[in-house]
Amino acid sequence: GSADRYRWVALSNTTLGVFLALVNQSIVIISLPAIFRGIGLNPLTAGNVSYLLWLLIGSMLVTAVLVVTLGKLGDMYGRVRLYNAGFAVFTAASIMLSIDPLSGGGGALWLIVFRIVQGAGGAMLFANSTAIVTDAFPVSRRGFALGINQVAALAGSFVGLIAGGLLAQWNWRAVFVVSVPIGIVGTLWSIRSLREVGRRHLGHIDWLGNVTFALGLTAFLVAITYGIQPYGGHDQGWTNPLVVGGLLGGAAMLVVFAFIELHQPHPMFRLDLFRVRAFAAGNVANLLAGTVRGGMQFMLILWLQGIWLPLHGYDYEKTPLWAGIYLLPLTAGVLVAGPLSGSLSDRHGARAFSTSGMVLVAVALLGLLLIPVNFTYWLFAVLIAAIGVGFGLFGAPNTTAIMNSVPARDRGAAAGMTATFSSSGGVLSIGVFFSLIIVGLSQQLPSTMNTALLQQQVPAAAAQHVSSLPPVGSLFSAFLGYNPMAQLLGDRALTSLPPSNAAVLTGKSFFPGVLSGPFHTGLVLVFGLAIAMSLFAAAVSFSRGSRYVHVEREHEAELGEAEISLVEATTAPLIVVPVPSPLRSDE
Repeated sequence: GSADRYRWVALSNTTLGVFLALVNQSIVIISLPAIFRGIGLNPLTAGNVSYLLWLLIGSMLVTAVLVVTLGKLGDMYGRVRLYNAGFAVFTAASIMLSIDPLSGGGGALWLIVFRIVQGAGGAMLFANSTAIVTDAFPVSRRGFALGINQVAALAGSFVGLIAGGLLAQWNWRAVFVVSVPIGIVGTLWSIRSLREVGRRHLGHIDWLGNVTFALGLTAFLVAITYGIQPYGGHDQGWTNPLVVGGLLGGAAMLVVFAFIELHQPHPMFRLDLFRVRAFAAGNVANLLAGTVRGGMQFMLILWLQGIWLPLHGYDYEKTPLWAGIYLLPLTAGVLVAGPLSGSLSDRHGARAFSTSGMVLVAVALLGLLLIPVNFTYWLFAVLIAAIGVGFGLFGAPNTTAIMNSVPARDRGAAAGMTATFSSSGGVLSIGVFFSLIIVGLSQQLPSTMNTALLQQQVPAAAAQHVSSLPPVGSLFSAFLGYNPMAQLLGDRALTSLPPSNAAVLTGKSFFPGVLSGPFHTGLVLVFGLAIAMSLFAAAVSFSRGSRYVHVEREHEAELGEAEISLVEATTAPLIVVPVPSPLRSDE
């Protein structure tokens, strides 16, 4: 019937929307070398690292900050309306990014500003797509639908790496141009085909809650990110007063936000939803999984671009492309496991799938720690495919459980909160995991670098100077697929050396060879924490209890009598419990 046709239209359009938004969050990660070459800016020189960081975090940060607000506005004024606006804003920002007329610092600022605008459009898509799908599908088929939706999101974050590598080889502007025709078609399609199915719940905008949440989360996440930059003779910036102030001030503002929300008659987000165990456990696990996923993604790019690919003869300029290609098994694992787990969770609930998924991620990360830095590829491919399967098992059932656990009137805000946890995890992963890898590098890299330079007849003073530089420079060089030795030593030092030594220093194997040992030391710290977080996410997922579906008997606008009977008759371990009075939609 028409209702069934609409369900598939809603699913396909929202799947396109979240896929496009997630592709564009990760496509820039792998394309940064080409982008900076295109605008004529060296991101590793003093003062330019901030451009690099903001291009990395700008889109994720604005998404994390805005999705709850935009989800709530969708509940109030129409989820489809906000979603359509998001597609249009996203597409307009993609056009502006592709026509960047400036170069140098001005060109970088142009890109940062419109990446933030693009992130705002993406936030409108994220905040409302999950709620639109939840509105359109009955409980008995919701896991399958959200499974496809969530797999598109997860796959998008990995496909972006491949697309960025391919497009950056051709032209850096193509990284942004590719979204324009898809965005135009998606915008027109959504405007023509989507309609409001869920009921609007008009209320008042909670300005105090919105402002304190935005300020608190922004300050905290930016401070976390800037903690990896050197300060005052230290390799990192955790003693920087601005970083400390951002962390403390941001945390304090979030506490104020919580106080305001608990005492507002019309809060931005109903914190009492966290009394529902399925909702609370799902979101905590989502934050942990998002942090692990982001950190793992960055570490695998570092590993491939900075060490493995150059050691295997790949030119530094080609490493972004090949890093994306060699990460294909990760995407394949997500694509295989995601839809299947989403569909099965409709009958069996989320607990078994989300728990086993994060356990599998932990086991595969342990496997990555046990293989050598210069690994045999098939073993690496099996392990990252297992990680993809793990995230595929986790994602869709977890999101379905979260969305099933809340009243219909709060689905937009709940979807926004879920996206906030996931996006915050991505930003947190940069600060937390990069800090740990820097700790590992700082323990061994100076002495290893000094010894290796002296062996190539570099004068002691020059060797000491290069080896004493903060390791964050070497880290970002590896992350961007740059060979930094020519820049670190300078033309004068290189020309004074015997040609054979100069050729070794600027060749493909010297820098990755020096970096390998210290990198593995850092990797033990990084993946050790990631394994612990994955197991904690598994434990939290297991604690969510049996399957829970919120059923509103008084207002059956979306669940008719027949469907309630179907839900209650499901033979799987299913609990349908009227939510206690703080969560009743009629109050």
